[in-house]
Amino acid sequence: MTTGRRTHFLITETMRTSHRVYAGLSLALAMLFPCAAMAEPGTIYLVRHGEKATTGKDPELTAQGQIRAQNIATTLHRAGIQAIFSTPTARTLQTAQPLAQGLRLPVQQYAADASKALVEKVKSLHGAVLVVGHSDTLAELVKLFGGAPGAQIADDEYDRLYQLINGADGKVTTVMLTSLPATPQ
Repeated sequence: MTTGRRTHFLITETMRTSHRVYAGLSLALAMLFPCAAMAEPGTIYLVRHGEKATTGKDPELTAQGQIRAQNIATTLHRAGIQAIFSTPTARTLQTAQPLAQGLRLPVQQYAADASKALVEKVKSLHGAVLVVGHSDTLAELVKLFGGAPGAQIADDEYDRLYQLINGADGKVTTVMLTSLPATPQ
């Protein structure tokens, strides 16, 4: 083989090798890109318990509250919920129960006065999370998660459903949703 042919051969082989490496990298990136798009930070949903009885030390949900709890479960059943948290009161546990049963997840209890511990625990998890709380605790939780709670929750308000979306840049977007009413209006 002459020097000219040998040089041409080496250049051609180098180009073929480069082309194969480029094609392999392109294929690898194409396969990895969808996975990267799916690896979004978790979303946190926060909701107050459903309508409660007006008597008792630890009131349970009324029939309307039970319907609202079922409506919340229907709304969130495809949201990718990986964990559910509730204070230990009957009304919050009953609000969390329909979704927990539908997804076959345990309801993890937290103390209403231990908001910071709950936030640390939730932030260590992956995937979407539901937190069921009370009118006087949700605003603080939303703030601790980095969201904007909006106006104070009235004692007779049961339909506010927060969606906190954690952005890749670390910023939290707060979406104020409404849970379906307990009865037709």
